[in-house]
Amino acid sequence: MYKILIIEDNPDIVANIYAFFEAKGFELDNAHNGISGLTLAANNHYDVILLDVMLPGMDGTKLCKTLREEWHNKTPVLMLTARDTILDKVAGFDSGADDYLVKPFSLVELELRIRALIRRQQDDHFEHSITVGDVTLNAGEHRVMREGNVLKLTPTGFKILNILMSASPRVVSKNELEEKVWGADIPSSDALRTHLHSVRAQVDKPFATPMIVTVPGVGYQIIDPDKV
Repeated sequence: MYKILIIEDNPDIVANIYAFFEAKGFELDNAHNGISGLTLAANNHYDVILLDVMLPGMDGTKLCKTLREEWHNKTPVLMLTARDTILDKVAGFDSGADDYLVKPFSLVELELRIRALIRRQQDDHFEHSITVGDVTLNAGEHRVMREGNVLKLTPTGFKILNILMSASPRVVSKNELEEKVWGADIPSSDALRTHLHSVRAQVDKPFATPMIVTVPGVGYQIIDPDKV
């Protein structure tokens, strides 16, 4: 039985999710504000967290960031929000969210997204440690470092970087990257681009030499600048 935490202050949305998922055998908890939601998420085991962005007490973006950075909680987070711009999505993914669903949404699609997140969590198998140039990824510790600095990646960003580093210096096509990250459940046409933006913000932007390369019309690669 899968257990879902719903952090959402709209009682109608909560009631609809309960009615749909309890009938399918899911177990659900609910918090109506960010403070109580963070407490539940940090102190209990859940398979997925459904997180509204606009919450009383603490907004969803801050809650997710706190959960990842202070509590080191890796539970998949699916954000529910009426905001659908690229900047909104980048902010959500940068805070540590794994997926993003815009309101109003289909409960059938929500179930597909939830099952995909659970499946990805269960199927995540990484090489223990990989090094490309001055970037080292340690799967056992879920840690990425560059030049001695710990990089803060979302779970999906970590997976994308692992795929690129495992393949380096080979170019990984967009389709291959999407399939390895999401399987058949690709969330949206711009999801990969949004996640890559967040990965680059950690891996490349603070440093003198970028390592992640876009090969137009082909895909993406991560390279050791000293070997170019």
